[in-house]
Amino acid sequence: MKSFLVIGIGKFGNHLARRLTELGNEVMVVDSHEEYVQDLINVVDNVQVADCTKVEVLKSLGVNNFDTCFVCMATNFQNSLEITSQLKELGAKMVVSKANTDIHAKFLLRNGADEVVYPEKDMAENMAVRYHFNHVYSYTPLGDNAGIFEIGILDEWVGKSIRELDFRAKYNLNILAVKHGHNTNAMPTAETRFFGHEHILVLGYPKDVMKLTKDMKTL
Repeated sequence: MKSFLVIGIGKFGNHLARRLTELGNEVMVVDSHEEYVQDLINVVDNVQVADCTKVEVLKSLGVNNFDTCFVCMATNFQNSLEITSQLKELGAKMVVSKANTDIHAKFLLRNGADEVVYPEKDMAENMAVRYHFNHVYSYTPLGDNAGIFEIGILDEWVGKSIRELDFRAKYNLNILAVKHGHNTNAMPTAETRFFGHEHILVLGYPKDVMKLTKDMKTL
């Protein structure tokens, strides 16, 4: 179990705090607007209404005791920048700040952020890839232009195993998981067989996914 501080409870901060709690962590949320944290009172371990741009407020929170501090300010970049910088000066172990633009990201990284996240940018990229390709249901970008793609299966694969399809050699893609309804086989072996209606998570490059899905007619 880890401990997290989430500052700024907009939609992103709210979802982040809830999911961290669901995973069994200790979570404190702080926002200067009481109405933003109301629905988290019975969800997370600690809810505070305070202005985190004030150094004395951050000191009172004991920011150096948290494994990670998230700065999730939705609209006021100046506040986000100040809080990020002050967190690091007060000894925060790990500071992750939300950015809306590349320029914001550069300033945040220069002023104490260990990592910057772009939830809107990531969502836009995911949607662009999903609708660009045929039969891509989700997408997670990785470095060097590679990614993890969720795609359907070909009807000709039904009844055959991954080994029989010689999948990696034929398609230049690695199968990471096989999903059938609500069930997921996260460690498929070469003997894993397709029965119909599955989705697969493959690791590879867009050009190879495009080649496979171009004329795909899924079950």
